[in-house]
Amino acid sequence: MTQFLAKLILLLCSAAALVGCGVPGVPKPPSLDLPEPVADIRAVRKGDRVYLDWTVPAESTDHLPIRNLGPTLICRSPGTPINHCTNPVAKASASPLTAGNHQKTKSTKRSANTTASYLDNLPPTMLVENPSARIFYAISVLNENGRSAGISNVVQVPALPALPPPSDFRAEVTAEGVVSRWTAIAHAPVLPGVEYLYRVYRRPIDGNVDTVVGELPLLPSSATQMLDRGFEWEKTYFYRATVVTRIHEAEKRDTEFEGTDTPAVKVFTHDVFPPAVPSGLQAVFSGSGQKPFIDLIWAPDVDADLAGYNVYRREAESEPVKLNSELVKTPAFRDMNVASGKTYFYSVSAVDVRGNESARSQETSEAVP
Repeated sequence: MTQFLAKLILLLCSAAALVGCGVPGVPKPPSLDLPEPVADIRAVRKGDRVYLDWTVPAESTDHLPIRNLGPTLICRSPGTPINHCTNPVAKASASPLTAGNHQKTKSTKRSANTTASYLDNLPPTMLVENPSARIFYAISVLNENGRSAGISNVVQVPALPALPPPSDFRAEVTAEGVVSRWTAIAHAPVLPGVEYLYRVYRRPIDGNVDTVVGELPLLPSSATQMLDRGFEWEKTYFYRATVVTRIHEAEKRDTEFEGTDTPAVKVFTHDVFPPAVPSGLQAVFSGSGQKPFIDLIWAPDVDADLAGYNVYRREAESEPVKLNSELVKTPAFRDMNVASGKTYFYSVSAVDVRGNESARSQETSEAVP
């Protein structure tokens, strides 16, 4: 009897297992194909324009590859953070996803980094002279049916009016470096916690990276020129300037934005400037019991692009003649070609790496007994 019951239970379990193999699981509802809300929107203000950019969603809220994206709603709110995008200021067209995003693979997830952007022109009526006023932005990405899973993260920019760029901006090459000059802005608003600065940029003609040359406070008594020594000679650059508005708020990080730029000025840093003229030249005769010679020493030239020195000698009523065939690398020289009974007059010049030669130093003389 016990064996019969055991066999019966085994048969019933086997039958249940066979029946279970043909029964489908709980049906899943169809995906709504709602793009995941954007979480990395960024906003940069430049003058009266705001540049927005973000990463385009590659997956839906169901963690499936997006089939088809609809437009993106651009949401803007002066003074009040955004909760819903019910009254968008614009619609950005759908951005195509990278190829292969319709197949959910590990390599696809790594390449889902398509970005989109939008440029918003601020209306003058939205700008107010209130340091704490802000303009808020968010976006809402729709699917092809016009549905969204919600708005993105919310970002903000100051609502202060931007100052115009300085006028008469120019740049020229000098021996000290590239000097930028401009006409000062006569009147700037005086607002609590607000600081205005001039900022000058340099960009190589064959590149797309801007380098900040420097900043100066925008004050009635401040300088209106800037010296740049960070460039390379014999290259072409573009220089431009702008006015930065910097807002200081208690217990918050400073906020700043730039105004529009001056027209870019093209500068070719051609070096036609010789090093400084050497100084302190001295001549000393030696020759007792040995072949006579005259030693020359002088103060070293401190120019960064110095290549060496030329040494010149003349006799009375004659023109100077260069003694060295190659540049002298140290501020010293020994003249072994001297004759008894003569007086020699010496001078030296400095030469840079581009062959620019300074004027000759003040002469010194020495007699050979």
